[in-house]
Amino acid sequence: MKKLTRILSPLLIAFLVLGSLPVAAAAPQSASPLVSTQDAMQADQVRSDRERINALLARQDVQEQLLAQGVDPADVEARVAALSDEEVSQMADHLDDLPAGASVVGALVLIFVILLVTDILGLTNVFPFTR
Repeated sequence: MKKLTRILSPLLIAFLVLGSLPVAAAAPQSASPLVSTQDAMQADQVRSDRERINALLARQDVQEQLLAQGVDPADVEARVAALSDEEVSQMADHLDDLPAGASVVGALVLIFVILLVTDILGLTNVFPFTR
């Protein structure tokens, strides 16, 4: 028994020491990379900005103004959905800068300018007079 203890004791000590060492975890090659806190917060901010823009566009007075300008609200919604994250943030910042009483008109002008620029660049096909 003493001979068995002499053999097993160093082995058990070695296993316990090796088992308590920290192991670095690595993601498999096929998995996506880790998302930083900054990226997660930025994605949440962009989602919030998109919801705010869509809520503004869903208002009845905005819908009426879009129709008065000859713009189909479905085209505007599709274009807002196609905006990049940077463009959404920029648009939301412009909405914050607008005066309180002129937010609808200012927002419509901003949306019109964005649609006009993207139409001239050939990214959308909203206005026939840009060709």
